[in-house]
Amino acid sequence: MPEPPPAPLRLVLVDDHEMVLHGLGAMLGHFPGEVEIVGQATTAAAALARVADTRPDVVLCDVRIGKESGLDLCRDITTGYPGVKVVLLTVYDDEHYLYQALRVGACGYILKRIDGQELIGHLRRVREGETVVDHALAGRVALSAARLSAGQFWSGAHLGLTQRESEVLELLVSGHSNKAVAGRLVVSEDTVKTHIRGLYRKLGVSDRSGAIAVALREGLFH
Repeated sequence: MPEPPPAPLRLVLVDDHEMVLHGLGAMLGHFPGEVEIVGQATTAAAALARVADTRPDVVLCDVRIGKESGLDLCRDITTGYPGVKVVLLTVYDDEHYLYQALRVGACGYILKRIDGQELIGHLRRVREGETVVDHALAGRVALSAARLSAGQFWSGAHLGLTQRESEVLELLVSGHSNKAVAGRLVVSEDTVKTHIRGLYRKLGVSDRSGAIAVALREGLFH
């Protein structure tokens, strides 16, 4: 006898826009045997509550949830609920966000222009243990990896840092103040602060000591 089909993949949807949740629900509703939406949320706190209540197979969430970070939510879910997989579904066509998503445990990074059949295909692959990346980003990621292997990237590029952010971080690790960094790079202190905020966000830290700790742990500067 043929094996019965697998049970529908149990899914929690997270987005700060009700219209997006409604659209996703309608799109996935065409595949009742493939997925079952067991919860929806518009905030990170509500998402964690839905995960705790339903223990879904996959959480589908955006990189940004209003003023909250979907990347932080991903980290909280993968840390607190190891059996639950997280896929980022977003408009951010940016490999830097992709790198950060993978660092916090995401199993996929997909752009919102995807259609229902493609999304179902990606979710099937995630269920089977694969990590999926939107084809629009996959080529750029492969090129980045090739450049990194060839030594053509700066320290921290694989973490999403720009070259200037890497330069700022190196000076922070060396003990320079914001004023000293500005003097070394011949930019204003406000510009330095902007770069520091950017590298904090990309490294997932909130202060200078956290950024330095990441840099040391990753062996970025020797």
